[in-house]
Amino acid sequence: MRFVKIVFAGWIASLAATAAWAGEVQPHLQHVIQNLFLEEYGAVAPPAAFVRFCTESPSECVLRKAGNGFAESAKRLEQLDEVNRRINRAITPMTDIEHYGIEDYWTIPKDGKGDCEDYALLKRHILISLGWPTSSLLMTVVRIENGEGHAVLTARTKFGDLILDNRTDDLKPWYQTGYSYKMIQSSNDPQVWRDLDPDDDVLPTPIAVPQLLYDLTHLR
Repeated sequence: MRFVKIVFAGWIASLAATAAWAGEVQPHLQHVIQNLFLEEYGAVAPPAAFVRFCTESPSECVLRKAGNGFAESAKRLEQLDEVNRRINRAITPMTDIEHYGIEDYWTIPKDGKGDCEDYALLKRHILISLGWPTSSLLMTVVRIENGEGHAVLTARTKFGDLILDNRTDDLKPWYQTGYSYKMIQSSNDPQVWRDLDPDDDVLPTPIAVPQLLYDLTHLR
């Protein structure tokens, strides 16, 4: 059985059951649900290489709604998993210095070579073509365990923020990656970025808990 079915079936069912008695433990449930999503701490300047990417590929940086008939489901989670695995196998890793002769260059790889952000941009491009809205596919900058900068794609779903990463074929909740999260695209505008650093003196963006509770009780 595929990774998504193994990992997510159990905890999605658990959350759905928990939502049934949410009225009795609302404060605790709200804390649990909020932990499923990255907390955002205000606007931040986007990566310079991303700005250049939008200048060169403006169609990749506009807000797009979900395709006709789009609905989040177990099959859509399988789709995230499949795209992550396929692109990880299809692209040969190569640094921007080796590939383009500059330190940081973001693009959708057309020659089968690229580094972390190129994997993520291609995954995002493919998922949008499959009907996913841009509000659910957020480029994200992190630091890995050794402090090195890295880029991943965050899929913002009603089940939480899930990470598509070229360093692993496994689709993971954000809190299971071991990464330090720095900044993320806004779900409202692909050209706006939000700070993920908890040291910044800005209140986090609230999560719409009541809507999520409704979603969890109407899973398909």
